Amino acid sequence: MDYETLLIREEGGIGTITLNRPDVMNALNKQMRAELTHALKDLGARVRVLVLTGAGRAFCSGQDLGDGGNAAQIDLERTLREEYEPMLRAIYDAPVPVIAAVNGSAAGAGANLALAADVVIAAQSASFIQAFTRIGLIPDAGGTWFLPRQIGFARAMGAMLFADRISAQQAADWGMIWEAVDDTVFDAAWQARATALASGPTVAYRNIRLALRKSLSNPLDAQLALEAQLQAEAGKTRDFREGVMAFLEKRTASFEGR
Repeated sequence: MDYETLLIREEGGIGTITLNRPDVMNALNKQMRAELTHALKDLGARVRVLVLTGAGRAFCSGQDLGDGGNAAQIDLERTLREEYEPMLRAIYDAPVPVIAAVNGSAAGAGANLALAADVVIAAQSASFIQAFTRIGLIPDAGGTWFLPRQIGFARAMGAMLFADRISAQQAADWGMIWEAVDDTVFDAAWQARATALASGPTVAYRNIRLALRKSLSNPLDAQLALEAQLQAEAGKTRDFREGVMAFLEKRTASFEGR
């Protein structure tokens, strides 16, 4: 697929997808949503970690309200079900870890696009805004599911009702994101994290993601059974054998992702 709204880079087991509509702060239009869904699935089948970031001064400003004419006439339910849901599921169901490298403002659906990732690393100058009530809407793009699980009910409610700007540092302090790093080292920071995941035990990472997500609804007995099942699967990998040998030989393990 030839991408017009994205920049794609694949190197060293890292697949980097850059939202590339900087003139509109990487607002999500119909074409970008389709391309992003395709790119996530395509790259995810080949690499060992995915990175989602933005070009220019913003990560993503959310829905492009100028896309397709009159914003008030957009079929919101159809758009969410047919365009946003597949895009978000492509992140959530990716076979490898997904990092959102938030380089600037993440607003509305753009904030929730970032929060769908497994790990969010933000530049100190970045911010997150649940901006929906500013135009008379409710948070969507998975925000009402992701945010209360990350920061708790009370903070999620306030963030959504007041639509306040949440700085990257505040987001990190609240547990909304993994870390906020100085702008001068932002690129190096997320690249180092991506490199670490790309050289790690991919099956173990996949099973960690599955186990944590199931824990949100599983009772203890079901979760313990799931842990045993997933651990048995990880224990059959080449990476487990390599990890044990490296430990015994007092050297760094060389994982192959299988």
